[in-house]
Amino acid sequence: MQYQFACATDVGRVRANNEDAVLVDAHLGLAVLADGMGGYNAGEVASRLCCEVVHATLRQHPHTVGADPRQALAQAIERANAAVYLDALSHPAHRGMATTVVAALVRGDRLVVGHVGDSRLYRLRQGQFAPLTRDHSLVQEHLEAGLIRAQDARVSHYRNLVTRGIGIAPRVDADIALHTVAVGDTYLLCSDGLTDMLTELEIAHILCCCARGNDAAQALIAAANAAGGRDNLSVALIHCAPDGATGSAPCPR
Repeated sequence: MQYQFACATDVGRVRANNEDAVLVDAHLGLAVLADGMGGYNAGEVASRLCCEVVHATLRQHPHTVGADPRQALAQAIERANAAVYLDALSHPAHRGMATTVVAALVRGDRLVVGHVGDSRLYRLRQGQFAPLTRDHSLVQEHLEAGLIRAQDARVSHYRNLVTRGIGIAPRVDADIALHTVAVGDTYLLCSDGLTDMLTELEIAHILCCCARGNDAAQALIAAANAAGGRDNLSVALIHCAPDGATGSAPCPR
């Protein structure tokens, strides 16, 4: 197996600044994406700091990553939460800042995902597109309680209210899961700026029709902007290719 990475981020058509952050490290096998939470101060600081701390923590502890990648990713997200929380306490201009995060770490034929908030991870396998994360959001809770229908969730006034976030409290409860990877799989990490603009069927169609790597990442961004681009847009892609395939695509910043 060989993994190919790509990512893209865009301010969208409405917002004045980009509060999303995305980072990939093909050597480490990591993709991490964070969405500075709307309505909070310095969301762009929170998202960038979160990605940087997750990356630095995993890079500095390679033995832990190799021995127990689930524990390593959980610890990295916990450290990112502490860093954002303490930064907000130390800088008055950053008070109240927070972010979502979704991170994927690949090792051999295993993928570990950790997430907090409503940024998501999807898997495309043999034409079947499915979410591998569950949103920590008020809308998700309403869906599971039967208070709203699935077709109404994307237009709900509460769709952007998350129930967990990085930097809100001294500790955070991240969801950590392990998945087995198959050759040909494509994994998509994305902020809600993408899923608010495009349906899962539309996203799957783009991933099936586009070339891998940056072409697919840019096609997703372009389609979401064409649909209105009401929020910042960020995506990261991990494609599991057969041995001997070309390596990872460069990540625009």
